[in-house]
Amino acid sequence: MKKLTILFALALGFLATVNVSAQGKYGADSAACIKYLSFYQDYIKQGNLEAADPAWQQAIQLCPPTASQNMLLDGMKILRKKINKFKSNPIRKEVLVDSLMMLHEMRISTYPKYVVTAKINKAMDMITYAAKGEEQEVFNVLGDAMETAKGKTAVVIPVRYMNYANDLYKAGTMSAEEVMAAYNKAYSTAELIEKAKPSQAITDAKKDIENLLMISGVASCENLVEMFTPRFEANPTDRYMLGNLISMFSASNCLDEDLFMLAVEEMHKMESSHNSAYLLYKLYSQRNLADKAIAYMEEAIALCGDTLVNQAADYCLELGTYCFKSAGEDAKAVEAAKKAAELNPENAGRAYLLAGTIWGSQKCHGNDIETRAPYWVAVDYLTKAKNADENLAAEATNLINQYRKYFPLKSEAFMFDLLDGATYTVSCNGLREATKVRTQD
Repeated sequence: MKKLTILFALALGFLATVNVSAQGKYGADSAACIKYLSFYQDYIKQGNLEAADPAWQQAIQLCPPTASQNMLLDGMKILRKKINKFKSNPIRKEVLVDSLMMLHEMRISTYPKYVVTAKINKAMDMITYAAKGEEQEVFNVLGDAMETAKGKTAVVIPVRYMNYANDLYKAGTMSAEEVMAAYNKAYSTAELIEKAKPSQAITDAKKDIENLLMISGVASCENLVEMFTPRFEANPTDRYMLGNLISMFSASNCLDEDLFMLAVEEMHKMESSHNSAYLLYKLYSQRNLADKAIAYMEEAIALCGDTLVNQAADYCLELGTYCFKSAGEDAKAVEAAKKAAELNPENAGRAYLLAGTIWGSQKCHGNDIETRAPYWVAVDYLTKAKNADENLAAEATNLINQYRKYFPLKSEAFMFDLLDGATYTVSCNGLREATKVRTQD
């Protein structure tokens, strides 16, 4: 962006301005400087930038930057209008943009009291007028503006800073570590802005910065843990931070991280819902922590209340399957399956099939009747399953045929004073159910 500055500076007499030193506020020819300042300002007051331009060029040629800060600000207005006028002429436009940047630099170096505003304005103009290929230069200017302005930075600057970081990373000129550093700088600046002046705009900007990090492809689990750990430790009950942490870890498939688990638990304490309880169930079940997993799933079911009955039924069915296959809690599994069928008849077939399978898998101690009686209960449930869902009929019938082979013989039942059709209560491994005696010849 600087390559044509000298050329245009010569055209406007900028070099003469820069070389003026120790000649007073208005330069060597103070009378002429003051005259042209007055000439162009009359047009500025009328809002006529085009008419002001020739006189302003005379003023900027004759006057040093110390003559008037407004001379620099007015020149920026004139140049912006000319840039828009010559936007279809890339060479002319670049010369004008370079000159605009030089005015910003003059203001920054000459008026340190206004350096924050000056750097912000330069950054905004860089965003607006930078040409393709100048991404690194714009990135650097935005970073410099944030370092100087801190909480006074314009909201758009940290967002665009992160956007340029992504572009540079895609172009292969920035490393993943540098993108993460850019994110930290952009986000911390956004937090300073928010602290100084909270608004929906800065809240949205923080979300945009995080989204840009996610789409950059550099947010590894390790990076996310490193980034969020100090924030979590500083304020573990910050809802906004927790929501972002959970969202970003989820999007990056970092669900196995301890920090993610802690964040979900904290959020659940503050905003308990069936969704958060269910997520904790999934996290603990994946870690084979059955007691915690079951407790959270039972809480998820309870939090469904009376309005989410079908959801509760689905949770019950999943809980029953988990208790049976992963937790060794067969009694809880059958209880959950029965509740699933009760809450939603559409689940009845699968629920009864599960209950029948659980009963059919029991290894019970006792006499010949006590060890075989569980198959009666298994067949009871399997019969209900095929009656409830015709799609399960073949599977249920196959299991029924297998379990019937283990029914006691009539002669064996007779030895225990049991006849077909008699009521019999089966108790085994914490399971208890009333059924009917059935025998085979």
